Amino acid sequence: MRAADVRAGAFAMPRTSPSYPAGPYRYVDREVLAITYRTDAARLRRLLPEPLAPRGAEARLLFTRMPDSTGFGDYALVAQVIPAWLPDGDAAGYVHAMHVNAHAANSGGRELWGFPQKLARPALRVERDTLLGTLDVGPVRVATGSIGFKHRAADPEAALDAVAGVGVTLKIIPHVDGRPRICELVRFRFGELRCKGAWRGPAALSLSPHALAPLAELPVEQVLDAVHVVFDGTLEPGEVIHDYLAEAPAR
Repeated sequence: MRAADVRAGAFAMPRTSPSYPAGPYRYVDREVLAITYRTDAARLRRLLPEPLAPRGAEARLLFTRMPDSTGFGDYALVAQVIPAWLPDGDAAGYVHAMHVNAHAANSGGRELWGFPQKLARPALRVERDTLLGTLDVGPVRVATGSIGFKHRAADPEAALDAVAGVGVTLKIIPHVDGRPRICELVRFRFGELRCKGAWRGPAALSLSPHALAPLAELPVEQVLDAVHVVFDGTLEPGEVIHDYLAEAPAR
């Protein structure tokens, strides 16, 4: 294989049979239950990396089902997001934790955008009159969220901002000697958005401690808001907004 051929196909691992195809990555009928809650402000500040700044003492848990996603197929995820201010003063959601149930999505999300993904068993489903989101890690139920199913219509623009607004991740890729090769904040967003439905209703959320899925480090003090949204959107390429290695002293 010529060096030019190596470079031309070097968009994912492994080179001979990538875990996922090249983008763009379009999601159709992406369904999200987003529950915003008040949490411990001191813990939140400790977990949010500088130069990001918290927007109050809130966190958000997103239970997501994606039945039709380019290259990744049909899968689900649960993400814990911290509303934050970016260095330029814009608002975004910092993705603190994420769990998915598909290898291709796990590989692509980590390698491309730096999503902090781990494999687990997230789910989002309708149980009679309730939309129920769950996250199981092994035999342990780590998160349970619920909302009354389509109780009242919600404003589409505000609902999309809660589930598909600007996000930011901490992307870390190690060097072969174990030191960080990449350590940066990445901004991402959805484009070509089309809201197919948005609803609000009574909601509840519970988190349980787990050594390797510590979502409960941001405990639920009070549920503040919940929204159920179905939409189409394209996950766009990310943008590096802060490079931690560029500011590090030379060794």
